[in-house]
Amino acid sequence: MKTFKDQLHRTIHLESTPKRIVSLVPSQTELLFDLDLQDYIVGITKFCVHPSHLKATKSSVGGTKQVDFKKIKALRPDIILCNKEENASNMIPKLEGIAPVHISDIFTFDDSLDLITAYGELFCCETKALKIKDEIIFNLKDFQKYIANKPVLKVAYFIWRNPWMVAANNTFINHLLEFNKFENIYAHLERYPEIELNELGLQTGLDYVFLSSEPFPFKDKHVIEIKMHLKASKTVFVDGEYFSWYGSRLIKAFQYFKDLRSRL
Repeated sequence: MKTFKDQLHRTIHLESTPKRIVSLVPSQTELLFDLDLQDYIVGITKFCVHPSHLKATKSSVGGTKQVDFKKIKALRPDIILCNKEENASNMIPKLEGIAPVHISDIFTFDDSLDLITAYGELFCCETKALKIKDEIIFNLKDFQKYIANKPVLKVAYFIWRNPWMVAANNTFINHLLEFNKFENIYAHLERYPEIELNELGLQTGLDYVFLSSEPFPFKDKHVIEIKMHLKASKTVFVDGEYFSWYGSRLIKAFQYFKDLRSRL
Protein backbone atom coordinates (compact mmCIF):
# COMPACT_ATOMS: atom_id res chain seq x y z
CA MET A 1 0.00 0.00 0.00
CA LYS A 2 1.39 3.39 -1.06
CA THR A 3 0.31 6.72 0.41
CA PHE A 4 0.17 10.03 -1.50
CA LYS A 5 -1.02 13.57 -0.78
CA ASP A 6 -3.01 15.56 -3.32
CA GLN A 7 -2.89 19.37 -3.62
CA LEU A 8 -5.59 19.76 -0.98
CA HIS A 9 -3.34 17.76 1.38
CA ARG A 10 -5.79 14.89 1.35
CA THR A 11 -4.29 11.44 1.87
CA ILE A 12 -4.75 8.88 -0.92
CA HIS A 13 -4.01 5.19 -0.47
CA LEU A 14 -3.15 3.09 -3.53
CA GLU A 15 -2.45 -0.62 -3.52
CA SER A 16 -0.41 -0.37 -6.74
CA THR A 17 0.35 1.97 -9.63
CA PRO A 18 -3.01 2.95 -11.21
CA LYS A 19 -3.60 1.35 -14.59
CA ARG A 20 -7.17 2.54 -15.17
CA ILE A 21 -7.56 6.33 -14.99
CA VAL A 22 -10.66 8.51 -15.20
CA SER A 23 -9.77 12.17 -15.77
CA LEU A 24 -12.43 14.82 -15.17
CA VAL A 25 -10.22 17.79 -16.08
CA PRO A 26 -9.33 18.64 -19.71
CA SER A 27 -5.85 20.05 -19.05
CA GLN A 28 -5.01 17.07 -16.87
CA THR A 29 -6.16 14.67 -19.58
CA GLU A 30 -3.76 16.39 -21.98
CA LEU A 31 -0.99 16.06 -19.39
CA LEU A 32 -1.66 12.33 -19.02
CA PHE A 33 -1.29 11.90 -22.77
CA ASP A 34 1.99 13.80 -22.81
CA LEU A 35 3.20 11.60 -19.95
CA ASP A 36 2.68 8.64 -22.32
CA LEU A 37 -0.24 7.36 -20.22
CA GLN A 38 -2.79 7.25 -23.06
CA ASP A 39 -3.31 3.50 -22.76
CA TYR A 40 -4.22 3.83 -19.07
CA ILE A 41 -6.95 6.45 -19.62
CA VAL A 42 -10.38 4.80 -19.60
CA GLY A 43 -12.72 7.77 -19.04
CA ILE A 44 -12.71 11.49 -19.87
CA THR A 45 -15.16 14.41 -19.99
CA LYS A 46 -16.81 15.80 -23.11
CA PHE A 47 -14.56 18.86 -22.69
CA CYS A 48 -11.34 16.81 -22.92
CA VAL A 49 -10.62 17.89 -26.50
CA HIS A 50 -6.83 17.57 -26.61
CA PRO A 51 -5.53 15.48 -28.20
CA SER A 52 -8.62 15.30 -30.38
CA HIS A 53 -8.49 11.57 -31.11
CA LEU A 54 -9.07 10.67 -27.45
CA LYS A 55 -12.77 11.47 -27.74
CA ALA A 56 -13.16 8.69 -30.28
CA THR A 57 -11.24 6.11 -28.28
CA LYS A 58 -12.13 6.81 -24.63
CA SER A 59 -15.46 6.69 -22.79
CA SER A 60 -17.09 10.06 -22.11
CA VAL A 61 -18.52 10.25 -18.59
CA GLY A 62 -20.17 13.68 -18.81
CA GLY A 63 -18.94 17.18 -18.07
CA THR A 64 -16.77 18.65 -15.35
CA LYS A 65 -19.68 19.65 -13.09
CA GLN A 66 -22.04 16.73 -13.77
CA VAL A 67 -20.94 13.17 -14.47
CA ASP A 68 -22.53 9.80 -14.99
CA PHE A 69 -21.50 7.93 -11.84
CA LYS A 70 -22.77 4.60 -13.17
CA LYS A 71 -20.59 4.97 -16.26
CA ILE A 72 -17.56 5.79 -14.15
CA LYS A 73 -18.16 2.82 -11.85
CA ALA A 74 -18.53 0.51 -14.87
CA LEU A 75 -15.09 1.60 -16.07
CA ARG A 76 -13.57 0.17 -12.87
CA PRO A 77 -11.03 2.99 -12.40
CA ASP A 78 -8.05 2.67 -10.09
CA ILE A 79 -8.00 6.45 -9.64
CA ILE A 80 -10.14 9.47 -10.53
CA LEU A 81 -8.42 12.81 -11.25
CA CYS A 82 -10.24 16.03 -10.32
CA ASN A 83 -9.58 19.73 -9.79
CA LYS A 84 -10.93 21.88 -6.96
CA GLU A 85 -12.08 24.68 -9.27
CA GLU A 86 -13.31 22.76 -12.30
CA ASN A 87 -15.21 19.94 -10.61
CA ALA A 88 -18.24 20.34 -8.36
CA SER A 89 -17.38 19.65 -4.72
CA ASN A 90 -20.58 17.64 -4.17
CA MET A 91 -19.31 15.08 -6.70
CA ILE A 92 -16.29 14.09 -4.63
CA PRO A 93 -17.94 11.88 -1.95
CA LYS A 94 -19.74 9.83 -4.62
CA LEU A 95 -16.56 9.51 -6.67
CA GLU A 96 -14.63 8.38 -3.60
CA GLY A 97 -17.16 5.59 -3.26
CA ILE A 98 -15.92 4.31 -6.63
CA ALA A 99 -12.13 4.83 -6.45
CA PRO A 100 -9.45 7.00 -4.80
CA VAL A 101 -9.77 10.64 -5.91
CA HIS A 102 -6.78 12.93 -6.48
CA ILE A 103 -7.67 16.65 -6.46
CA SER A 104 -5.41 19.34 -7.92
CA ASP A 105 -5.49 23.00 -6.89
CA ILE A 106 -3.70 25.31 -9.32
CA PHE A 107 -3.02 29.02 -8.86
CA THR A 108 0.60 29.44 -9.99
CA PHE A 109 3.28 27.95 -12.23
CA ASP A 110 4.77 26.27 -9.17
CA ASP A 111 1.44 24.55 -8.47
CA SER A 112 1.37 23.24 -12.04
CA LEU A 113 4.95 21.99 -11.84
CA ASP A 114 4.15 20.32 -8.51
CA LEU A 115 1.22 18.52 -10.13
CA ILE A 116 3.44 17.22 -12.93
CA THR A 117 5.84 15.89 -10.31
CA ALA A 118 2.96 14.30 -8.41
CA TYR A 119 1.66 12.54 -11.52
CA GLY A 120 5.17 11.31 -12.24
CA GLU A 121 5.20 9.67 -8.81
CA LEU A 122 1.59 8.44 -8.93
CA PHE A 123 1.96 6.76 -12.31
CA CYS A 124 5.64 5.81 -12.12
CA CYS A 125 6.70 8.02 -15.02
CA GLU A 126 9.14 10.29 -13.21
CA THR A 127 11.57 10.60 -16.13
CA LYS A 128 8.89 11.80 -18.55
CA ALA A 129 7.48 14.17 -15.92
CA LEU A 130 10.92 15.68 -15.34
CA LYS A 131 11.40 16.18 -19.08
CA ILE A 132 8.10 18.09 -19.33
CA LYS A 133 8.95 20.19 -16.29
CA ASP A 134 12.40 21.06 -17.65
CA GLU A 135 10.92 22.15 -20.97
CA ILE A 136 8.35 24.37 -19.25
CA ILE A 137 10.97 25.96 -17.00
CA PHE A 138 13.30 26.60 -19.97
CA ASN A 139 10.50 28.32 -21.94
CA LEU A 140 9.34 30.22 -18.86
CA LYS A 141 12.82 31.67 -18.23
CA ASP A 142 13.16 32.57 -21.90
CA PHE A 143 9.84 34.41 -21.78
CA GLN A 144 10.89 36.28 -18.64
CA LYS A 145 13.80 37.75 -20.61
CA TYR A 146 11.48 38.59 -23.51
CA ILE A 147 8.87 40.35 -21.37
CA ALA A 148 11.29 42.18 -19.05
CA ASN A 149 11.38 45.46 -21.00
CA LYS A 150 7.83 45.39 -22.32
CA PRO A 151 5.42 48.01 -20.97
CA VAL A 152 2.68 47.17 -18.48
CA LEU A 153 -0.74 47.19 -20.15
CA LYS A 154 -4.06 47.53 -18.31
CA VAL A 155 -6.58 44.85 -19.30
CA ALA A 156 -9.91 43.28 -18.46
CA TYR A 157 -10.29 39.54 -19.11
CA PHE A 158 -13.84 38.38 -19.87
CA ILE A 159 -14.84 34.72 -19.51
CA TRP A 160 -18.65 34.86 -19.74
CA ARG A 161 -21.66 36.79 -20.98
CA ASN A 162 -25.14 36.98 -19.46
CA PRO A 163 -24.06 37.70 -16.85
CA TRP A 164 -20.82 39.37 -17.86
CA MET A 165 -18.03 37.80 -15.82
CA VAL A 166 -14.31 38.46 -15.62
CA ALA A 167 -11.26 36.72 -14.20
CA ALA A 168 -10.05 38.45 -11.05
CA ASN A 169 -7.59 37.78 -8.23
CA ASN A 170 -6.83 34.31 -6.85
CA THR A 171 -7.07 32.58 -10.24
CA PHE A 172 -4.54 30.94 -12.52
CA ILE A 173 -5.68 33.31 -15.28
CA ASN A 174 -4.74 36.33 -13.19
CA HIS A 175 -1.36 34.76 -12.41
CA LEU A 176 -0.69 34.42 -16.14
CA LEU A 177 -1.88 37.97 -16.81
CA GLU A 178 0.57 39.31 -14.24
CA PHE A 179 3.37 37.22 -15.71
CA ASN A 180 2.63 38.82 -19.09
CA LYS A 181 2.78 42.30 -17.52
CA PHE A 182 -0.94 42.76 -18.04
CA GLU A 183 -2.40 44.71 -15.14
CA ASN A 184 -5.83 43.26 -14.44
CA ILE A 185 -8.22 46.09 -13.59
CA TYR A 186 -10.32 43.60 -11.62
CA ALA A 187 -7.45 42.19 -9.56
CA HIS A 188 -8.95 43.86 -6.47
CA LEU A 189 -11.90 41.46 -6.74
CA GLU A 190 -11.90 37.71 -6.09
CA ARG A 191 -12.22 34.77 -8.46
CA TYR A 192 -14.82 35.30 -11.24
CA PRO A 193 -17.08 38.23 -10.33
CA GLU A 194 -20.05 39.46 -12.29
CA ILE A 195 -19.68 43.01 -13.55
CA GLU A 196 -21.79 45.58 -15.35
CA LEU A 197 -20.56 46.72 -18.75
CA ASN A 198 -21.16 50.36 -17.89
CA GLU A 199 -18.45 49.96 -15.22
CA LEU A 200 -15.90 49.64 -18.02
CA GLY A 201 -16.62 53.17 -19.17
CA LEU A 202 -15.53 54.44 -15.76
CA GLN A 203 -12.10 52.80 -16.00
CA THR A 204 -9.20 55.11 -16.82
CA GLY A 205 -6.24 54.03 -18.91
CA LEU A 206 -7.68 50.64 -19.89
CA ASP A 207 -5.62 49.44 -22.85
CA TYR A 208 -7.30 46.19 -23.90
CA VAL A 209 -10.39 44.11 -23.27
CA PHE A 210 -9.61 40.41 -23.68
CA LEU A 211 -12.41 38.07 -24.73
CA SER A 212 -11.49 34.48 -23.92
CA SER A 213 -12.27 31.64 -26.32
CA GLU A 214 -13.52 29.58 -23.38
CA PRO A 215 -15.63 28.82 -21.46
CA PHE A 216 -17.91 31.25 -23.38
CA PRO A 217 -17.47 31.41 -27.18
CA PHE A 218 -17.31 35.17 -27.70
CA LYS A 219 -18.10 36.46 -31.19
CA ASP A 220 -17.90 39.75 -33.10
CA LYS A 221 -21.40 40.70 -31.94
CA HIS A 222 -20.16 40.72 -28.36
CA VAL A 223 -17.40 43.12 -29.31
CA ILE A 224 -20.09 45.49 -30.56
CA GLU A 225 -21.91 45.22 -27.22
CA ILE A 226 -18.74 46.12 -25.33
CA LYS A 227 -17.85 49.02 -27.63
CA MET A 228 -21.21 50.60 -26.86
CA HIS A 229 -19.86 51.17 -23.36
CA LEU A 230 -16.15 51.51 -24.07
CA LYS A 231 -14.93 53.19 -27.22
CA ALA A 232 -11.31 54.03 -26.39
CA SER A 233 -9.89 50.59 -25.61
CA LYS A 234 -9.26 47.81 -28.09
CA THR A 235 -11.03 44.46 -27.81
CA VAL A 236 -8.97 41.36 -28.55
CA PHE A 237 -9.93 37.69 -28.80
CA VAL A 238 -7.49 35.53 -26.86
CA ASP A 239 -7.01 31.77 -26.63
CA GLY A 240 -8.49 30.80 -23.28
CA GLU A 241 -6.66 27.47 -23.23
CA TYR A 242 -3.28 29.20 -23.04
CA PHE A 243 -4.51 31.44 -20.23
CA SER A 244 -6.21 28.77 -18.12
CA TRP A 245 -4.84 25.31 -18.97
CA TYR A 246 -1.91 24.14 -16.92
CA GLY A 247 0.29 21.03 -17.08
CA SER A 248 2.00 20.26 -20.39
CA ARG A 249 -0.03 22.97 -22.18
CA LEU A 250 2.47 25.43 -20.67
CA ILE A 251 5.18 24.13 -23.01
CA LYS A 252 3.45 25.95 -25.89
CA ALA A 253 1.93 28.81 -23.90
CA PHE A 254 4.94 31.12 -23.81
CA GLN A 255 5.29 31.24 -27.59
CA TYR A 256 1.60 32.11 -27.78
CA PHE A 257 2.16 34.91 -25.26
CA LYS A 258 5.01 36.28 -27.37
CA ASP A 259 2.80 36.22 -30.47
CA LEU A 260 -0.03 37.92 -28.59
CA ARG A 261 2.22 40.69 -27.29
CA SER A 262 3.59 41.30 -30.80
CA ARG A 263 0.02 41.77 -32.08
CA LEU A 264 -0.94 44.34 -29.44
